[in-house]
Amino acid sequence: MIAIIDYDAGNMYNVEKAFEYIGGEKVVPTMDRDLILSADKVVLPGVGSFGDAMQKLKKNGLAGTIHEVVEKKTPFLGICLGLQLLFESSEESEGVMGLGVLKGKILKIPPAEGLKIPHIGWNSLDFRKNGRLFEGMEANPYVYFVHSYYLKAEEEEIITATTDYGVCIHSSVEKDNIFGCQFHPEKSGNTGIQILRNFVKLGREEK
Repeated sequence: MIAIIDYDAGNMYNVEKAFEYIGGEKVVPTMDRDLILSADKVVLPGVGSFGDAMQKLKKNGLAGTIHEVVEKKTPFLGICLGLQLLFESSEESEGVMGLGVLKGKILKIPPAEGLKIPHIGWNSLDFRKNGRLFEGMEANPYVYFVHSYYLKAEEEEIITATTDYGVCIHSSVEKDNIFGCQFHPEKSGNTGIQILRNFVKLGREEK
């Protein structure tokens, strides 16, 4: 079973439908702690404000649940805002602490000539290492982004892909059972489906 954490932060439907398209796993949007902890894989999607999202996670007791999932070594995937929430803080919401599962900060994309903010559209990935989400993929695939803030991870070794948009965006990370994508695999066509399929396969292998 794939549990998609439903904390009223948007983007739930497309993520759910993408995993259903892949098939082979029951997909359940939920905020129920026991259901999340019993899942084979857990996904944290999200769009919107870092501060609002953290407030919703804490209000529904989900921040603690996510830490429990991580400690259980259940494969966990953060998408877009879901990736950002895994880190320590964001310039979008000063004074608000993130989940702190991974070390690093979320920074505002700096202005640059010819580049629009928010960063919306297709951009390529530059693979830093053999990330398990990108198994079997050709170099520099294009994926779909929608964001105004980007990740600067503290631990270089967890960065699996970067993207250039006037600044080096750490667009995907991996550490043990934790995975994150700044882009939207559920909106990234066949490339995105392959990324999600690799995540599902990983869960089956480690079950």
